[in-house]
Amino acid sequence: MRISQLEGRRVALWGWGREGRAAYHAIRSRLTQLPLTLFCSRDEAAEVAALADPALTTETEASTERLSAFDVVVKSPGISPYGNEASAAAARGTRFIGGTALWFGEHARSDGVVAGSICVTGTKGKSTTTALLAHLLRCGGHVTALAGNIGMPLLEVLDPKQSPEFWAIELSSYQTGDVAASGAHPQVAVVLNVFPEHLDWHGSHERYVEDKLRLLTHAAPAIAVLNSNDARLVAAGVAASRDAGTDVRWFGDRNGWHLREDALYRGDTWVMDTRSLPLPGRHNRGNLCAVLTAIEALGLDAVALAPHAADFQPLPHRLQTIGTRDGITYVNDSISTTPHASLAALDCFGDRRVALLVGGHDRGLPWEEFAEAMRMQAPAAVITMGQNGPRIHALLAAIASESGFHLSAAVDLADAMAQARAVLGEEGVVLLSPGAPSFGPYRDYVARGRHFAELAGFDPDMISAIAGIGVS
Repeated sequence: MRISQLEGRRVALWGWGREGRAAYHAIRSRLTQLPLTLFCSRDEAAEVAALADPALTTETEASTERLSAFDVVVKSPGISPYGNEASAAAARGTRFIGGTALWFGEHARSDGVVAGSICVTGTKGKSTTTALLAHLLRCGGHVTALAGNIGMPLLEVLDPKQSPEFWAIELSSYQTGDVAASGAHPQVAVVLNVFPEHLDWHGSHERYVEDKLRLLTHAAPAIAVLNSNDARLVAAGVAASRDAGTDVRWFGDRNGWHLREDALYRGDTWVMDTRSLPLPGRHNRGNLCAVLTAIEALGLDAVALAPHAADFQPLPHRLQTIGTRDGITYVNDSISTTPHASLAALDCFGDRRVALLVGGHDRGLPWEEFAEAMRMQAPAAVITMGQNGPRIHALLAAIASESGFHLSAAVDLADAMAQARAVLGEEGVVLLSPGAPSFGPYRDYVARGRHFAELAGFDPDMISAIAGIGVS
């Protein structure tokens, strides 16, 4: 859907976060007089009044009746379309879309393909993968936009001053369906992996997987770059190739880009040693294979660009080493919101003594697999915290007694860090990899990571910036 197609329709915005504000300004850039209704909080309504837009009204209750009064509701990604009000309004004919759908609609060619667009999604690793993709493309001399879920809504770069040759776009599971809803198709879609996550938004694990894979099953990308080691993606790739004629390229396969231990190979050709790359964790170095496969799919020389990964600046809050004080190294993996992510983080530290801080907002994700893994790969200590801390602690209690690792419960992050330091003494790693969202004590994972840095005695302003956002 193009913004111009909103003309003459009853249109509402739902949400006034960064995505909501971007949607408002984008619509106003095309349709200056279109009547708009904004559903937002009372505090936000006072802020919106300062815009002095006579064609914009605010309401603070998004009921089924009110949502049903509109033909199109442009909602922010964090608002689930599966909630009672949205579901009922959709059944009455209201169409719910996001800003991502409007951006794709604005940029589609006559054949529906958005030239130069590379969409990256996956349960873990998608932010680093998208940023690394943009970095390597820029190292090749290509003007590239880095945007999407990584921290800049696509509608904020609706009309950039400098026209990008490529768009490196991170998509969350909240946004993948929007690409399909736009009627447009990515040039390249990259899917890294699929694990259970965001069950509170999607409603079930099955729906999460279905929504995540909409980038393949409904958006019909020209080319798909998929993980050959993920059984769900193998099945989805076969179906996309058969049903939509998508050209599927595999990474992690010995015929393409893959790792052999720490060595990067293209087929049977050795390319480089990855041990010194600033990509924490083997899973991130494995995702370099996804990036290089996508670059090849664009018709570029991936072998020539691969060495530039050595100059990549790691993203904050993702296995980020903040520093060392009194023999203790502090690692901030605040973005970790699944048990799988916490396990992947642990893998990075080999035989080092680690105190792992886990727990946060309880979305109902299963922790049994994590608990079983502790029988073989337990750190020196596991300290639980947050809403789901007691549930994780209960699962680990018997295993800790058998395996001999320290297990304790903390009332908050400060308490957890104090306990971690007490267990480690004068040497080791305090690893914040919660495996759960931050909601409750913190606004988001960034606020949690910043507090972790502050409690460790470091300047939080020095660890929070993502390099390369926007067009360059």
